[in-house]
Amino acid sequence: MDRILEPEVMDTPEEAATYEEMDHSEVNQAFVDRLVSLGARGRLLDIGTGPGDIPVLVVDRMADSRVVAVDLAPRMLRLAEQRRTRSPHAARVEIRVADAKALDFEDACFDAVFSNTILHHLADPRPFLREARRVLKPGGALLIRDLYRPCSDARVAELVAMYASGASVYGRELFRASLCAALTPSELRAVADESGLGDAMLLVDTDRHMSLQLPA
Repeated sequence: MDRILEPEVMDTPEEAATYEEMDHSEVNQAFVDRLVSLGARGRLLDIGTGPGDIPVLVVDRMADSRVVAVDLAPRMLRLAEQRRTRSPHAARVEIRVADAKALDFEDACFDAVFSNTILHHLADPRPFLREARRVLKPGGALLIRDLYRPCSDARVAELVAMYASGASVYGRELFRASLCAALTPSELRAVADESGLGDAMLLVDTDRHMSLQLPA
């Protein structure tokens, strides 16, 4: 099936509230487990943090970590700041507005870079992937995870029924649109190779997630 793009920035009140209500705890914990296994530590960058769940999980798990979390959506960042202030490790998380395609950071300034489900929001993900590579220190850990696009509308409907049956009607529609806007693994491999990430491993993690990764 062809890719159907969705808006780059999720910043309406309904989008922010619906995303906040959805339960991503299991997949977020699996994401942090993978970061740990890749050897992530030190100063980390989260690109496209959304409501800021993962940075808080990271600093809870990694005693020597500090996370700079960025997003382009002000409403999402307000949710992220609320979550940060509730953490006992709030001082080790910084929330900032930034465009994933043009980051205001020096080259090679992060020990690890990670991003969760931003790719499907980008019509052209190559500028984002180049930026992720640019700000990562040589030998640093990288983890970029996203949904991947199913092969048919029927498979989209099946995944929505499996994983969003408890969500609101709007929540189910957001998940459906995200699946339709995602890249396929072969498309991600191609754009990663074009963006300086030819050495990153591409894994199909679940029946709906794929990852680009580099170990530290």
